[in-house]
Amino acid sequence: MDEKVAYEVLEATLKNCGASWDAAQTHGLLTGRLAIVGVPAGPDWLLQVLEGTDEANALRLECQRILDRLYQSTYWQLSERLSEFEPLLPGDEDDVAERAVALANWCEGFLHGIVSARHGDALRERLGAEPLSDIIKDMLQITRAGLDEESDEEDNESAYVELVEYVRVAAQLCYEELADIRYTTSESK
Repeated sequence: MDEKVAYEVLEATLKNCGASWDAAQTHGLLTGRLAIVGVPAGPDWLLQVLEGTDEANALRLECQRILDRLYQSTYWQLSERLSEFEPLLPGDEDDVAERAVALANWCEGFLHGIVSARHGDALRERLGAEPLSDIIKDMLQITRAGLDEESDEEDNESAYVELVEYVRVAAQLCYEELADIRYTTSESK
């Protein structure tokens, strides 16, 4: 089951329902939460993304349906380990500068998803050790990244593609590296 959500659809829906999160941040947050908590991440993630929106608003209900599809698709992509996971970002037809901002926002959401989860000692130790500590540092750097004004569009495009691939693989690696943390967390509930 992999019913993907388009970036543009989620971005517009989030704006229409009054959410303060953008599409890239939302997907990054979800991915980080799934890596640490697994399936139980859904309700808290949904409440966080829709915080401050009007529950009686029909646009919020539509947003909730799309977010549920995103949750299902992202969980499936990560849990099946078929290398089908992709960060939700604007398409190649969008300007590379816009895509770079979205990638930075995705990483920001991912890091927020990891650090805002309940942290036990085992999780703190795991996040402080390689390879996860390096991934966290790298993603923190990506949140501050921008285009190289001195490089041409082709070089910036190439750098962007490499960063997206790194983030894609790093997110999958985090999910796999934290499997025992998710298992322990779900057993203690």
